[in-house]
Amino acid sequence: MEKRAKILLVDDDADFIESTRIVLESKPYQIIIASNGDEGLRKAREEKPDLILMDVIMPIKDGFTAAEQLKKDPQLSKIPTLMLTAFATKGRETSIPVSRGLALETEDYIDKPVSPDELLARVAKHLKKAGF
Repeated sequence: MEKRAKILLVDDDADFIESTRIVLESKPYQIIIASNGDEGLRKAREEKPDLILMDVIMPIKDGFTAAEQLKKDPQLSKIPTLMLTAFATKGRETSIPVSRGLALETEDYIDKPVSPDELLARVAKHLKKAGF
């Protein structure tokens, strides 16, 4: 049986999570959901996903902060982390400085809204690099 890639989706927007989960589940991916950065970090430690899709603008702990902590954790630092962001459109509404994201060693940035084909292509590319 083929090993299913496990993807952790971290976003506080329930509609986005639902639509993205449906897109991702069109492939043989197992999807784990977290609704904020803290929960995302906890689930990353528990589940050891093969790839993480992380929103930037979230309450409690923003995606930049959570991703920074992921990359500092030796057990989690190798997991490809793709930042999902509506920063281009929402950046001015938040107190999060853009420079935070540029300093981060995440694998990719995906602008929201993202087309299903683009999302699947980016996810597949990074999973392939990770050995899937």
